[in-house]
Amino acid sequence: MSLIKVIIPAYNEADSIGLVVKAIPAFVDEIIVVSNNSTDATEQNAHEAGATVLIEPNKGYGFACLKGMDYIAQLAIKPEIIVFLDGDYSDYPEELPKIVAPILEHNIDFVVGARTKDLREKGSMTVPQIFGNWLATSLMKLLFRSTFTDLGPFRAIKYKRLIALNMEDKTYGWTVEMQLKALRQNLTYVEVPVSYRNRIGHSKVSGTVKGAIFAGVKILGWIFKYSFKK
Repeated sequence: MSLIKVIIPAYNEADSIGLVVKAIPAFVDEIIVVSNNSTDATEQNAHEAGATVLIEPNKGYGFACLKGMDYIAQLAIKPEIIVFLDGDYSDYPEELPKIVAPILEHNIDFVVGARTKDLREKGSMTVPQIFGNWLATSLMKLLFRSTFTDLGPFRAIKYKRLIALNMEDKTYGWTVEMQLKALRQNLTYVEVPVSYRNRIGHSKVSGTVKGAIFAGVKILGWIFKYSFKK
């Protein structure tokens, strides 16, 4: 089995993070929870569940992901695959095998878990989320001939390919940046359908008008930036 590490950004996910960590299959080499300046028991609960816990004081999804990557970069033995998923228990961590299967079995570079309608729990994605995903992926299809249908957070990528992407977004543009750069670098990619349920706790992005607008602006900004980039 290839060496696999999981990075989980988490901000005040004390009620869910233990469930997430414990549901990840045992073949994963290391689970890295990055506490994004949490003020509750997220760090303690993640540690007790068996995760490596890092602290990133700068708030932002991308900040947390980059912290996890910085940690991995310092390790003597690097993983073959990195998996990202959320800490709110909306993803199904036990579905990780099918997320990494295309990489392990078919040498695909990058896999995105697509939250298809028939596998989504009612209410698990807000109307702004659904519309935003449709708009972003439609623009990516139009401008880059992409086949992506979702910007889902549950994803896997070969470690060497991830490093080559030179990720930089610090906040809500992280997922779309990864997909756009994968397209520009001609990575092989597929989507696999994944289940999705109502998160535990309150969303810091889609749960607020400000968060939804800011996320939308960031996502569209990345798309148009890359549409004019030679």
